[in-house]
Amino acid sequence: MHASAGFSDWLRAATRPRLIGIFVLLVAGALLCIRLGAWQLDRAQIRGDQAAAVEAAERESAPPVPMETVVAPQTPFTQTMVGQRVTVTGTYLPEDQFLVPDRELDGQTGYLVVTALRVEAGDGAAPAILPVVRGWVSEPDAAHLDVPSGPVELTGYLGGPDPAQAGIAVGAATGDEIEAVSPAALANVWGTPIFSGQFVLEVQEPAAGADLRPYGAPVIEGGGLNIQNLAYAAEWWIFGGFALVLWWRMVRDEVRHLRAERGESPAGTESEVIGTT
Repeated sequence: MHASAGFSDWLRAATRPRLIGIFVLLVAGALLCIRLGAWQLDRAQIRGDQAAAVEAAERESAPPVPMETVVAPQTPFTQTMVGQRVTVTGTYLPEDQFLVPDRELDGQTGYLVVTALRVEAGDGAAPAILPVVRGWVSEPDAAHLDVPSGPVELTGYLGGPDPAQAGIAVGAATGDEIEAVSPAALANVWGTPIFSGQFVLEVQEPAAGADLRPYGAPVIEGGGLNIQNLAYAAEWWIFGGFALVLWWRMVRDEVRHLRAERGESPAGTESEVIGTT
């Protein structure tokens, strides 16, 4: 049988009024399934974000734990550590401070004050440097760089490193500036060992004299998708695909019926869809 004859049979079967009506109904059903799948995908994102918000709230309200039980110097910083409330004791290094411009707090743009904290290690290990975000200020001055001398006990939140950006701009009026809190970049100036994340200060003892506003707990980016709703979305899209497959099978059966009426063999019906003989 020639390809043109095969195509003629398929066209004749597909354009029969009964099959056209069924096609319209199945396409409407497929479009509905696609829409319901998209709605479930939106729900998956919403519920994933809600779960992440609940997790973040639980971390923020949890009692702090010693930082050494969560992360060690020179070790990878994982997503599960973000927002963890911890305590750490160390000594500020007043000569090792930077300002991070263009950071927003309550709708205002200002600066973060980042200070190196020397954290002593046990078992004779070398002390490590912890980047501490001591707070936020709209317009910095020299007073904001004042830190207590001697040991301080800090309570705050662990945060992941910012992406490394531009280098250090030396010569700012009240301190050098950096564009990101990146331990990898700071290690070139402060030395190593250094913690791979950052520490966002909540409470300090003894208290600092500088009037810095707490920057708040780090935001956990990307709540992910709720698996259950994601599965529902996939099911709806599969149902939509089945509707179109069902119509194709009905047309194929109609082609076989037409050929049977003419006394022809229905063999090769499926291959004719792609134009083969």
